[in-house]
Amino acid sequence: MKTAEATTQDALDLLKQDHDAVDKLFKRFEKLGEDEEGKQDCVSQICEALTIHASIEEEIFYPKVRKKLADDEDVMDEAEVEHDGIKRLVAELEDMSAGEELYDAKVTVLGEYVKHHVREEETEMFPKVRKAKVDTAALGAEMAVRKAELQNQS
Repeated sequence: MKTAEATTQDALDLLKQDHDAVDKLFKRFEKLGEDEEGKQDCVSQICEALTIHASIEEEIFYPKVRKKLADDEDVMDEAEVEHDGIKRLVAELEDMSAGEELYDAKVTVLGEYVKHHVREEETEMFPKVRKAKVDTAALGAEMAVRKAELQNQS
């Protein structure tokens, strides 16, 4: 990771890049077929990426955006509830092995949850953040630093 570059990144761009990276991992999982070792590795990467992404959103992005979108808390409340469902499935998958009953189904449902969540963030929340004139450059710098810390811990 190019930390100096990441620290000057817009918050919405950083989140969008995370969304795209996780989407690619889900697509890779779908192509693995019966490769249980490959699936296990791919799901491990998905879970790590989602955990780090959720952390920077919950610790930094959501609290600051919520203050600016005080008149429209529904979008923020829904995002937090969606995170809870995603984190529950991540935890279940982290305790499972590829090949176990319902493993593939849980990965598929997790992918559907994530796609729904991403669509709402990108089409509803992000435009509201731009309209509210949130300093996404400063927010992105703070998020990039935290993301790098979390990646170094894992």
